[in-house]
Amino acid sequence: MKKAKMIEWQRFPSPHPTIRLYVVTYLNDGLKIKGLAALPEGKGPFPGFLYLRGGIKSVGMVRIARIIQFASQGFVVMAPYYRGNQGGEGNEDFAGEDRTDAFAAFEVLKQFPKVDENNIHVFGFSRGGPMALFTAIKFPEIRSVVTWGGVTDMAVTYEEREDLRRMMKRVIGGTPDKYPEEFEWRSPLNYIGELEAPLLCIHGMKDENVSVEHTHRIEKRLKELGKPCETWIYPEYTHYFPPKENRKITYALCEWMKEHGKGAQ
Repeated sequence: MKKAKMIEWQRFPSPHPTIRLYVVTYLNDGLKIKGLAALPEGKGPFPGFLYLRGGIKSVGMVRIARIIQFASQGFVVMAPYYRGNQGGEGNEDFAGEDRTDAFAAFEVLKQFPKVDENNIHVFGFSRGGPMALFTAIKFPEIRSVVTWGGVTDMAVTYEEREDLRRMMKRVIGGTPDKYPEEFEWRSPLNYIGELEAPLLCIHGMKDENVSVEHTHRIEKRLKELGKPCETWIYPEYTHYFPPKENRKITYALCEWMKEHGKGAQ
């Protein structure tokens, strides 16, 4: 993969007095990809935070309020929309070829003003989970990775989510029985032995969108490999946590990241 190239950097209105927002356009696989960036005021350098959204198309789209939450904890945030969204070119591939949009976004984030390019962390929510894990596997210099309600086994998602099967068959090409290799390729569980960064998995036990089984499987696999995996499991919550708890956990995971960023040069 060629080094990603940022081609446009456009100011966007921010509802927060000390966070500046920008719509970023960058080039990946010959496609113009769009994303949202948030920079805190101050001299910096600040740690970088790659935010990898869940969903597909307009479902699970990057939310300004969420990006500001992370930026207000002292991170420079980059949140790619993925190909084919918000005016970007191409079509999403559900953690297939479009994972390189996350790889390129990591490269672009390193080029941002005020970012400490040696202290970058990755966060993935839901379908963003595999995007985050594949990115952290690709770039071992990533300081830490957090998944929240993250998918780890795409075949399990196909079984669990009847409402997504039609989309998954269209995007992936067929069922897990017919195209097992396509589902395996999109499942970070199969590649997790290559992960170097510390991993934190956050999950609600009542999650019906992405069952807690996804986190249990990756934790079990990493333990078998003798690798660390921290899990924060919440028995009372679903895929979406109540706002007050969400804020508390967001603060805690940012502190967890900062601990793993200590000593970065």
